[in-house]
This record gives sequence, C-alpha cells and structure tokens, in this order.
Amino acid sequence: MNTLKRFLQEEEGMGVVEVILIIVVLIAMVAIFKDQIEELVNNIWKSINKDAKNIYK
Repeated sequence: MNTLKRFLQEEEGMGVVEVILIIVVLIAMVAIFKDQIEELVNNIWKSINKDAKNIYK
C-alpha cells in the first residue's frame, strides 16, 4: 500500500533519454514517409487554392 501511495505521489517528468528517443522515432517516420507526406501536403494546398478561387468568383 505504501509503495502504491509513493508511486501516485511521484511527480518526475520525462528524462532526456525518453525525449531523444521520441525525437529519433519522429525523424525516422518522416524520413520513411517523406513522399507520402509531401503528396498529402501538396494535395491539401491544391484543394485550398481551388476552394479559395471558388469563393472569389
């Protein structure tokens, strides 16, 4: 019971190693899916431009 109480009261944040691992995983995912991300962003911008043109007609 005392161990559970200490665990719930513990307020330590994430360590540097955890943050670095998260950043490495995110960079790896961006590198792996670069082409798909680029295509998605281009399609979104095309859609925004097309809809903006329709508004101003």
